[in-house]
Amino acid sequence: MEIHPFKAQTRHSTGKGTARSLRRDGKIPAVLYGSDIESIPLSISIYDIEQLLKKVNYAQALLNLKVEGGEPFEKTVMIKEIQTEPLNQNFLHMDLYEVDMKRKLTATVPIVTTGTSKGVEAGGILQIIRRELDVNCLPTEIPKQITIDITDLDIGDSIHVDEIELEGDVEIPFDANFTIMTVVVPKVVEEEVEEVEEGEEGEELEEGAEEAAAATEEDESGSKE
Repeated sequence: MEIHPFKAQTRHSTGKGTARSLRRDGKIPAVLYGSDIESIPLSISIYDIEQLLKKVNYAQALLNLKVEGGEPFEKTVMIKEIQTEPLNQNFLHMDLYEVDMKRKLTATVPIVTTGTSKGVEAGGILQIIRRELDVNCLPTEIPKQITIDITDLDIGDSIHVDEIELEGDVEIPFDANFTIMTVVVPKVVEEEVEEVEEGEEGEELEEGAEEAAAATEEDESGSKE
């Protein structure tokens, strides 16, 4: 898996005032942490973040982080979280964590489908329960995506975790029977079927009532005679 270059600067002050000052300069505050290091405050260029996100899915990207300012150092890291403003999606803060290249980690990988489901061609609807999955693996084995061929998926069929094949020593930490996607009957069709069944039941009741009435009339005629 490719390791992308990324850079940051050591940050010596914290607080809202510092964050506002950084944003005026086209940067945002960030923090680097890991199991064997203390948290390190950083600042990162918004431009560099934008350029990186044009190339990678940040939830699974490995970065070679070069930190300048003070004593320079390099570490292999991943992005844990990018905070943004709710309305305009401006970047607010970034969390980075150091990864051990020899230790498994958890990464989020998108699911991509190929082919056209025969159930969909027959009028069904493809219902996707999960559009991404967590995987456990070494940093260098993180899949770019999980590809699922849905060509043979018919109405009523489902795809579960245990049906997904992954290369290398990659595990999905979900129950084997966890459903990823399924093809269902459209709701309108289901309602039409229910209406037809109700109509048939109504006709049967009417026929039964007519037969009972006819039998009653015959009994009454027999009694008069």
